[in-house]
Amino acid sequence: MEFAPETLSWQSLYKLMIGAVLPRPIGWISSVDGSGQRNLAPFSFFNAICANPPSLLFCPMVRGTDSSPKDTLNNVRQTGEFVVNIVSAPLAEAMNLTAGEYPAEVDEFALAKLTAIPSVRVQAPRVAESPVQFECKLTQIVELGSEPGGGSVVIGRIVYLHVRDELLIGTDKIDLSKLQPIGRLSGNSYTRLSDTFELTRPPSQITRRV
Repeated sequence: MEFAPETLSWQSLYKLMIGAVLPRPIGWISSVDGSGQRNLAPFSFFNAICANPPSLLFCPMVRGTDSSPKDTLNNVRQTGEFVVNIVSAPLAEAMNLTAGEYPAEVDEFALAKLTAIPSVRVQAPRVAESPVQFECKLTQIVELGSEPGGGSVVIGRIVYLHVRDELLIGTDKIDLSKLQPIGRLSGNSYTRLSDTFELTRPPSQITRRV
């Protein structure tokens, strides 16, 4: 089959995209609004961008139910800050609870019985149970549509990192067997990191700049 995007509904395009672009890492984003109301929600349109400056992105879509921006996006617009909490396998059920659509006044930390702890350089709290947390300051929001199926690219600069000591190999490598990350598939499906393999990258053919 071949498709021109304009011949499909956004719902069908979404299903094809998330069924092919996988597994996707999960960014569990904690934020607060201007009055301090807490929010916690997972996003599988999430990834790292670069290390200098250290930057991450996540992409909240417009809600299909009421065509409104998600609370996380509203909060980041108000405060310019957020925290990316990494989801390990033991946190899967709690993460799934926070994926529901709730009124803005609902505190997902309390809903999922998670521990909110202060961050060092941003207002948004961290998930204490998460093994890795990135405190971020907003760099840019790229708007890509305001109708259902549309969304935004939220880019943040990492201003502080928290990594559990037992995850570290040396000072800068993470033991995946201890992190136990999970990935998002399509529908209700997720995956654990249970099978890995290694490939040696070809050596660079570019002359190193002095």
